[in-house]
Amino acid sequence: MSAEDFRKRTFQLGIRIVRLVEALPKTDPARVIGRRLLRSGTAVGANYRAAARAQSRAEFVAKMGIVEEECGETLYWLDLLIELQLVSHSRLQDLRSEANEILSIVVASIRTARGNAKRQVRYDD
Repeated sequence: MSAEDFRKRTFQLGIRIVRLVEALPKTDPARVIGRRLLRSGTAVGANYRAAARAQSRAEFVAKMGIVEEECGETLYWLDLLIELQLVSHSRLQDLRSEANEILSIVVASIRTARGNAKRQVRYDD
């Protein structure tokens, strides 16, 4: 997948999160969780854009680590919505699946970048 395709995917995740939060029940728990979900879910794409502009491999890995954390947190809030029965599991299944796929891609990218950095150090010796 190209960087541009992944950027679009993380952007679409943010849009889907915004729409979900707008549709949550107007209860205190849903509002609190919704705010947190809105922050983490939209931060995935924003931080990926920052990672894509990184000036070094180390900066890229660090920023992708933030993307990983935000995506993991997004999954936590989605799971909490399901567990509290604020939203049905079936309604969030596709969104959870997309967030999990994005998380897997991010983790693989971090591992690849770290591996490339280690190989580069060996070649420089």
